Amino acid sequence: MEKLPRVVVVGAGFAGLACARALKRAPVQVTVIDRRNHHLFQPLLYQVATGGLNPADIAAPTRSILRRQRNAEVLLADARAVDVAARQLRLDDGSQVAYDHLVIATGATHAYFGHPEWAAVAPGLKTVEDALEIRRRILVAFERAERELDPRRQRDWLTFVVVGGGPTGVELAGAVAEIARHTLASEFRRIDPDRARVILLQAGERVLPSYSSVLSRSALRQLERLGVYVHTGVRVTAIDEEGVSIGRERVQARTVLWAAGVAASPLAATLGAPLDGAGRVLVTPALTIPGHEEVFVIGDVAAVSREDGTVVPGVAPAAVQAGRHAARTIVRGLRGQPALAFRYLDKGSMATIGRAAAVAEHRGWRFSGPVAWLAWLLVHVLFLVSYRSRFAVLAQWAYHYATYDRAARLITATAASPTGGAVAPSSPPIGLPQSP
Repeated sequence: MEKLPRVVVVGAGFAGLACARALKRAPVQVTVIDRRNHHLFQPLLYQVATGGLNPADIAAPTRSILRRQRNAEVLLADARAVDVAARQLRLDDGSQVAYDHLVIATGATHAYFGHPEWAAVAPGLKTVEDALEIRRRILVAFERAERELDPRRQRDWLTFVVVGGGPTGVELAGAVAEIARHTLASEFRRIDPDRARVILLQAGERVLPSYSSVLSRSALRQLERLGVYVHTGVRVTAIDEEGVSIGRERVQARTVLWAAGVAASPLAATLGAPLDGAGRVLVTPALTIPGHEEVFVIGDVAAVSREDGTVVPGVAPAAVQAGRHAARTIVRGLRGQPALAFRYLDKGSMATIGRAAAVAEHRGWRFSGPVAWLAWLLVHVLFLVSYRSRFAVLAQWAYHYATYDRAARLITATAASPTGGAVAPSSPPIGLPQSP
């Protein structure tokens, strides 16, 4: 029997999974490798972090997704390096996986702009583990405030800082504000959760900088209606267990969440291909690396230039399109046909802010408020990989809308909860109101 060409797909995110599934009927053997055993719907990860959904609502085992694809196998492993000359992928246990075609779709990780020590005190949001840790920190903060007798320390526990005003930061800030104002409103006896302060810090001049200025202003208004204090044009200079420094200004807070930057997966650096400032691979128009038409780089780990000079955004629709394009190119190569340049079809952007609050744009049309929120709900439900997830998420959202309750609020993480301790007095940043 003739041996089929082997396509190794590293990463079971949107891009990698789309590529693997698009090769279902191709005359190839597909091997999907990922360090985790599940595909994660990252756009809804913030809802796990804020108690709105359970991890299983937005994730599904990769083996389950590909169980009916006869030409696909799944390996649970961590890819460490690529030898493009030998066409070998090195795994964490030292073993090698040979390939005829390689698809790198390992996504991105957090970037702390030269301050890796901030990761311990300001977790980002990329994995289920990240979401559970953030959820733990948010819920523990209210519990510690309930036990705290010192008003100043209690205020610090009830202050939440989100660094970064992109979609993730906006969504996190809005959700935390809703938790304080509605979900926990009558559950505590010694504190009033409504006194919690949610502060969003953005280095740029406006939130959602990749959106139009009209939608950016709309997002700002909706955040402010939720009670979020938004500070733009400010750059964080230090973060520790007791707060955030912005130059000479200081925000005392026991919960800091990071949504300010991302960097490409470290695997990209082993390809020997040119990288951009964020560590993403500068791919050819066909999504391959220069000099190696058999190596594709797709999704958040790739920097794909469009005809107008802009870079394809790191969003789920772009990743799915790139995955399908890589699969088509592989099949064309097997047929002796030349590769085609990738053409990204922009389906618009959207971000949710809170209950019936969102912004969206599609081909020149701009929406905000309840209309954008409903569109956001529909699109995100349709993108979920399984019917079970769609029904579960819809049921949870309907329950939350009717009751304001976020049912997934168990503190289950094993990490030690933050400790208290004396907090040195400090003056608040300019314009930041203080709770009594």
